[in-house]
Amino acid sequence: MKNAHAHLAECAAEAARIARGVDAAQLTSPVTPCADWDVRGLVNHWVLYTSYGLEHRARRAVLPDTLTTRDFTADGDWAERYAAELDRAVAAWADPAVWEGEIDLGGSPSPAPAVAAMLTEELALHGWDVARATGQDFRISDEAAAYLLAGVDEHAALYRQYEGYADAVPVAGPATPFTRALAHSGRDPHWTAA
Repeated sequence: MKNAHAHLAECAAEAARIARGVDAAQLTSPVTPCADWDVRGLVNHWVLYTSYGLEHRARRAVLPDTLTTRDFTADGDWAERYAAELDRAVAAWADPAVWEGEIDLGGSPSPAPAVAAMLTEELALHGWDVARATGQDFRISDEAAAYLLAGVDEHAALYRQYEGYADAVPVAGPATPFTRALAHSGRDPHWTAA
């Protein structure tokens, strides 16, 4: 739990940094690594599930409709609000009791550590998506990236059933754990908005 929480916190801090680097004019861009979303749609999904969703999962609470339909980017200070909510979510996961038992994922209970790993994937992978779509680089330690890669590999088959991941992208030669995590989730690690 201790290492997993540290990796979660590291990815959350990097997500907050990336959010602060998004210029308001970039929100209307239709070009992202996620073909179904423009930047605004991608950011709203990312904010919802990686901050509010992260905290609600820790508390075993359901996300209210007022959050699932909200345009977080409509607030000029959305990035600061996101960072503050990430801090609350990471703090909620700091309680060792949160890592015990199962968490209901809409009728499908999963062990709390597996849910934490999935949410870390959302933070980092969609964090990378937002970063690349807005001309930034998402950076985490090799230790956090190795944790991420293990989660991606564990959940890839399930995520592909629900079109959450595309087919793995081949990576030539040696690659960092983060590059492999991106590729194994179906992302082209060399994708750019240009």
